[in-house]
Amino acid sequence: MDVDFTLRALAGRIHVTYQRNDDPALVGAGPDSAGFPWCHAGVDYPARGYDAVLGWVQLVCSDDNESGGREYEVDPLAFLGDLPHPFCWIGLNPQLFDAPSRAPLRDMTWRAHSFLCVPDGTQDALEVHALAGFGWGFDVSGPRINLVEPHALEPQDWERNRSTLTNTYPDWRFQPGFRSA
Repeated sequence: MDVDFTLRALAGRIHVTYQRNDDPALVGAGPDSAGFPWCHAGVDYPARGYDAVLGWVQLVCSDDNESGGREYEVDPLAFLGDLPHPFCWIGLNPQLFDAPSRAPLRDMTWRAHSFLCVPDGTQDALEVHALAGFGWGFDVSGPRINLVEPHALEPQDWERNRSTLTNTYPDWRFQPGFRSA
C-alpha cells in the first residue's frame, strides 16, 4: 500500500509492506511473533539534510493495554526506555518497523495508528505536525490470528489521538490535521 503526502511543496510517498510473520528470525523477532503480522513502512521524500528529518508516531489500541482496548495509547520502542519525545522512529526519511506478538495466545483485538510526522519548533515550543498515516492490526480468535490489512488514515484519526499525545508528552504541541504545505 502507498500513501502520498506533501511537505514544503515536495511530494512524498509512504510505502507499506505488511505480511504474516512466517519466519520471526528473518525480521529479528522472537518465536512468539510467529503467525502475527509484521509491518514495514519506508519513506520516499526528495528533500535532503534537515528538511528530510521526519518521525513516526505510533499508537495502539488493544484489549491488553491500560484502557482495556477503549483508547489508543502511545506505542514506544520498549527497549529504548522512556523517551522525551513521541517518536518511535526518527531520522532522515525514517523507516517504521513493528512485529507484535503475544504469549500466551488469547482472544484479542489489536490496532495500530502509524503517523508520519515532521518535528518543528524551537527548544521552548516543540511541535509535531502529522503528514499522513495508516492503520493496521490483527485479531486473535481461538488459535487463529487474523491479519487486518493496512488502510490510509484521515486527519480525524490524528485528531482523536492528539489528547493522548498531549497528556503523554506535555512539552510538545501536536498540531491539528495533516500538514500539507
